[in-house]
Amino acid sequence: MEPTARGTQHVHPDGRVELGEVESLKDSRFYNEELAPVPVEKRTWTTYTYFALWMGMAHNIPSYALAASLIALGMDWVQALLTITIGNLIVLIPMLLNSHAGTKYGIPFPVFARAFFGMRGANLAALLRAFIACGWFGIQTWVGGEAIYIIVGRLAGSGWKDSAVVLGQHWTLWLSFGLFWLFQMLIIWRGMEAVRRFENWTAPLVSVGFLILLGYVLVKAGGLGPILSEPGKLGWGPDFWKVFAPSLMAMIAFWSTLSLNMPDFTRFGGSQGKQVRGQVLGLPTTMTFIAIVAILTTSGGSVLYGEQIWDPAKLADRFDSPVVVVVALVALVLATVSANLAANVVSPSYDFSNAFPKKITFAVGGLITGIIGIVIQPWRLYSDPNIYIFAWLGFYGGLLGAVAGVLVAGYWVVNRTKLRLRDLYTERGIYWFNGGWNWRALVATLIGAVLAVGGAYGGPFPADGLIPFLKPLYDYNWVVGLAGAFVVYLLLSLPERKRTTEIEEDASERRGPSRTDPAAVDG
Repeated sequence: MEPTARGTQHVHPDGRVELGEVESLKDSRFYNEELAPVPVEKRTWTTYTYFALWMGMAHNIPSYALAASLIALGMDWVQALLTITIGNLIVLIPMLLNSHAGTKYGIPFPVFARAFFGMRGANLAALLRAFIACGWFGIQTWVGGEAIYIIVGRLAGSGWKDSAVVLGQHWTLWLSFGLFWLFQMLIIWRGMEAVRRFENWTAPLVSVGFLILLGYVLVKAGGLGPILSEPGKLGWGPDFWKVFAPSLMAMIAFWSTLSLNMPDFTRFGGSQGKQVRGQVLGLPTTMTFIAIVAILTTSGGSVLYGEQIWDPAKLADRFDSPVVVVVALVALVLATVSANLAANVVSPSYDFSNAFPKKITFAVGGLITGIIGIVIQPWRLYSDPNIYIFAWLGFYGGLLGAVAGVLVAGYWVVNRTKLRLRDLYTERGIYWFNGGWNWRALVATLIGAVLAVGGAYGGPFPADGLIPFLKPLYDYNWVVGLAGAFVVYLLLSLPERKRTTEIEEDASERRGPSRTDPAAVDG
């Protein structure tokens, strides 16, 4: 890297950007080591790193349950696989669009959000994402604890599984949940590098448990024939299409959190090509694989036991062979730890740190995530497929779709992928807007969110919808939220964009381009 003047940013030949120096930022209340831009020499993640990351995140019990729940809702295997595949391909688009900024500037999601929501306003987007991640952390930890409870029950006997009930659950299940929670906290306390190492060595192993489950069901059910011939309850008429739209939004919402905060991971990318290839190879393939396994296993369970058991731990508990149950669920526990750390602890750790950069470190943010994950009572969210899909996934998917709409519009259309890196860490830079808040982003997010989830119905929501005339939009919540916020932010920002462009062009004509002029470099 060529020497650059203090305060400038250097553009490398591959388009990645870094600051000339960061020492002058260390006293800023918006800066800490976890949020700082990653130097280019430390951006070393490869295509395999991202593929392994996605394998670790996708191959877990809630991913399996997501696909299996479609069978429980009445779809046949073709309908369920089609719904999941389309959803994953759609959510990959905003995910790659937001990933670009992480690789180019080496910044995590909450710092990226500062460019559009403002230095203080970014906390709104970050904490919204963080609290949803806390809910997911709790769900993943609950199902992992449930798997441990079943494993130990098979080894220790009925005394463990039939223990006294406390607060609606066996006390041994609460103990399993607590131990699983503690194990994850110990890993996250060691930092981001420990998470990366854990992902790399568990990624090739996480498929084993699901394949064991599928293999056992195939043998017992007499092969694929009886499973594939198992009819759905919906057919291809109006009953299917009524369930298809909200189910598709749920598939998208499942990864809509990552569509926002992938910069938390792509900031370590060795190049744009490496992170794009890793994600394109990783997300659709791993989710399709787990969907096929889940659909076939759940359909096979229906053949064997006469009911759709969408929770794989509970299905495994029906098996006759203790060895099969233990081996399969041990692999599933590893898969769940891998997914939970990457998808549901890393990002909120950054988000909480962004709210109080001088007080909350990455490790402390992870601990906060773990505590909120318990308080949110995940066993209730996971108790029923209708609550899991239509209430939990549907509602938060619409909210995060609105945030994604602002980010995509701001970064790609208004700013044209150009950011002033130093100003993302300073109090009175161009991203200070009005008192640290960009009202345009707030209005766009609010309008997009109301359009998306204002008509929420079913489960805990009124049958006619929170706002009845918006009820038809709720079945398309994520798309409505993203499109609504995108359009509103674009319309509100175009006058400001035009004014900024005119000022920069006038300044460029008067000064002439300079390598050390922040307005002349890419960003």
